[in-house]
Amino acid sequence: MGGMNRNQMMAQARKMQEQLVAAQQKAAATEVSASAGGGSVKVTATGDLRISSITIDPQAVDPEDVDMLQDMILAAVNDALEQAESATEKAMSAVTGGLNIPGLF
Repeated sequence: MGGMNRNQMMAQARKMQEQLVAAQQKAAATEVSASAGGGSVKVTATGDLRISSITIDPQAVDPEDVDMLQDMILAAVNDALEQAESATEKAMSAVTGGLNIPGLF
């Protein structure tokens, strides 16, 4: 492999593994936010796909239309999780050079 010996390959693999762990930790600490209903519902998620907060404007709570509030929450949660997943993929891609390594993330 281009004159690279086994020890060099192992050292390079260890370095990449360390970079991946650092990227995963950084991605997990990254927060993204999304909103729905013109900002009536706001959701914050982390890069490890955890919801860290949900804020609901009291004016969005209409006992006669609970379905709309549920839809806004669902839309904001899904958007926040998509953004978090995208941010994590971007961080990991920076380390792997765009290689798709199965089971990595």
